[in-house]
Amino acid sequence: MLRFIKHNLTSIDGVSIYPIISLLIFFLFFAVMITWVYRMRKTEVEELSNIPFENEENEGFQQEIGF
Repeated sequence: MLRFIKHNLTSIDGVSIYPIISLLIFFLFFAVMITWVYRMRKTEVEELSNIPFENEENEGFQQEIGF
């Protein structure tokens, strides 16, 4: 199976650039995410970390009033 794919890819001009582009996109995405997380304020982190607990509290409240 791989030899069929490899044979088709070798016939395409400039195909060697695609792995390089995909690696750059992968690296840039994670570099941006790490930078974004590193620069977050502690209040934002606390707010985001409390989201699962807020949903549980709201579900409990909705069950008590009959929704």
